Amino acid sequence: MKKYKILCAVCLVVFIGVLAYKLIFTYVNETKILKQVVARLEAESRIAEVLVTKVKYDEKTGNMFTTIKFLEYDVNQNPLDPMYFTFSGNIIQFQSLVIRFDDRYIKVNDKLKGKSIFIFWKVFMLDGSNTQEFEISKINEIPQGYKIEGSNNYFEKKLWGNFWNYALNPKTAKTKGIKNVQIEAPGTIFVPGMLYRLKIEHDGGIRIETISLPEILKGEVII
Repeated sequence: MKKYKILCAVCLVVFIGVLAYKLIFTYVNETKILKQVVARLEAESRIAEVLVTKVKYDEKTGNMFTTIKFLEYDVNQNPLDPMYFTFSGNIIQFQSLVIRFDDRYIKVNDKLKGKSIFIFWKVFMLDGSNTQEFEISKINEIPQGYKIEGSNNYFEKKLWGNFWNYALNPKTAKTKGIKNVQIEAPGTIFVPGMLYRLKIEHDGGIRIETISLPEILKGEVII
């Protein structure tokens, strides 16, 4: 009986030790991920560039199809994977999503709520029943530029799951200290030979700047 009690005690100690190790490991890992997520949220703006890469006229429909290249940059200004979108027109709009938290979180420098969160969300062309829309950042997924490389962590996914819940559910947003969720969708006419720079300000919505390409690049196909 004595040996049995000793064995049980040893098993209990081992169990507690393993459990403590797992809790400590989880805490350290989540803290590391949280710090990296916060670092990505500390930028004052998000930037992308857009270029018309192809214009094609369809004789059957009479539509002029415009293909654009969308190149977003992460918070360290490194280019992300480009995206290509084709529209049956060239008046195109980009939609941004900005979440602002209550001032009290900013004052105390809250880890996750001390900064606004802002992303490029969608690109679309309004045309009644023929409206075309593409997602840049998919709902319930981690947006480009925020994903922690090499991480497939439940905790990171949970953080961004909460983000989308706050963004799309006003009732939940109020209970979580969110001042407002702002959606803006400015647009312009996209034509070849111009570079379009999109910028989301930390304290505001998206704006589009138009820049002429250098003469040496006009008419050339750059690989």
